Amino acid sequence: MNFFNKTILFSATVLSLFTACDLDDYTGGGNNNSLTFIKIGGFTNGTGDEGFAEISAFDTSTGKLFVVNPNDSELSVWNISNPGSPIQGTDIALTGIPNSVSVHNGLVAVALENASNKQANGAIAVYNSDSQALLNTYPAGALPDMVTFSPNGQYIVVANEGEPNDEYTNDPEGSITIIEVATGQISSLGFSAFNGQTIGNGFRVFGPNATLAQDVEPEYIAVSHDSKTAYVTLQENNGIAIVNLQTKTITDIVGLGVKDYSLSSNQIDASDKDNIVGNFKNWPVLGFYHPDAITYAKIRGGRYLITANEGDARDYDGYSEEVRVKDLTLDPTIFPDAATLQLNENLGRLKTTTANGDIDNDGDFDEIYAYGARSFTIWSTSGAVIYDSGDQIGKTIFDLDPNAFNSNEGSKTDGRSDDKGAEPEAVATLKIKNKTLLFVGLERTGGVLVYDISHPSNPKFIEWLRDVEDISPEGLITVKKKHSPTGNNLVIITNEVSNTVAIYEVK
Repeated sequence: MNFFNKTILFSATVLSLFTACDLDDYTGGGNNNSLTFIKIGGFTNGTGDEGFAEISAFDTSTGKLFVVNPNDSELSVWNISNPGSPIQGTDIALTGIPNSVSVHNGLVAVALENASNKQANGAIAVYNSDSQALLNTYPAGALPDMVTFSPNGQYIVVANEGEPNDEYTNDPEGSITIIEVATGQISSLGFSAFNGQTIGNGFRVFGPNATLAQDVEPEYIAVSHDSKTAYVTLQENNGIAIVNLQTKTITDIVGLGVKDYSLSSNQIDASDKDNIVGNFKNWPVLGFYHPDAITYAKIRGGRYLITANEGDARDYDGYSEEVRVKDLTLDPTIFPDAATLQLNENLGRLKTTTANGDIDNDGDFDEIYAYGARSFTIWSTSGAVIYDSGDQIGKTIFDLDPNAFNSNEGSKTDGRSDDKGAEPEAVATLKIKNKTLLFVGLERTGGVLVYDISHPSNPKFIEWLRDVEDISPEGLITVKKKHSPTGNNLVIITNEVSNTVAIYEVK
């Protein structure tokens, strides 16, 4: 990053950290509640390049923050009882590659990928958060990618992604593991009951010779407030699985549909080679939502799911769906202006898929698809869209700092326009009195956008939290003030590329 860009980013950070935001300006009335977002602490985890800090979990009883460190195959431990001066503790060595961590009532659960064979089954290790002693190890499916406790602590729920090997000769089934904490009972849920079914609404099954059970790749989990239902994103498939935790069954798979970039509210900058930053236009393109993180929120009596629509392609040596629009053969009837569309400064650079779009199987493409929706979406628990942020993430960043627009991990302005834009990666919510705040981490552009979603059909942007030293937020958690060491609400951001953890106080 050059000095000029770094100076601009730092200036924006200062504004972000010390500006008070009056929520009345965004919600149309009520009590005069102003919020400040101040970075009060942080640290760097590990001493190498990226990959030493990915996901974090906070134990309120000990003040310990547990940080997934896959490069060192360990769980890094920090005492943040005084967030302004974090103290590194004794790290926990692991027998596997950690992908995720969750804490509840003194228990720490870690999702461990098989270190020697990514397609083999992994495990869940459970530790005592105080003594850090290993309590139990439970078998999981292939590539356990996310682990979480249910709100009541009764269940540990695991998303086993089941990715194929690079040659695409071994594609293990995706699955969901449920562990009863009290008894240690393990339930492994596969998707074979859905084999041969057409899910519809943009749900994708497209791996070479794969059954649906092999093709689904569980990514992230949200559990309902009553601990009865889990909602699991199937990112590459563009869907959500609904799991009954009491009966230990997958009750439904929901396709999430597609986003229409020809609509006025869904403009995108689709090229990194047009010499125009923030070149927002409508295009004859559809976008798969492809959600990564998901969270559950109960707002004003309603139940909602919120997703970060990062986007993801399958790109392996043995099979790749990824191609640029300029390399497609477009149907001349549907796209009579194909030659113009396929110029680099138009749609030519946009990454698309060969797995979808040839509707009549005649060898040319009738539809163009993009990866991800460049947005966050609020859904009903049955998968209906309540609100999608449309093109507002891109336009908000462009308005606040054009140099950061569609940037790539702190550099290369406009460099991700042809791909997935800012890449919303993480989501978390926080209730403050009668307000519900949403935090959205941007993997590529960086920082966290804050919204008031107290009215789920009409969210309002509040603030952009960022620091030039924190690059590529991967993990995002909130701490309610009653559990916080400062007595105020906290937001803790784990940044994968910079290996930094940033602690913000909200008051």
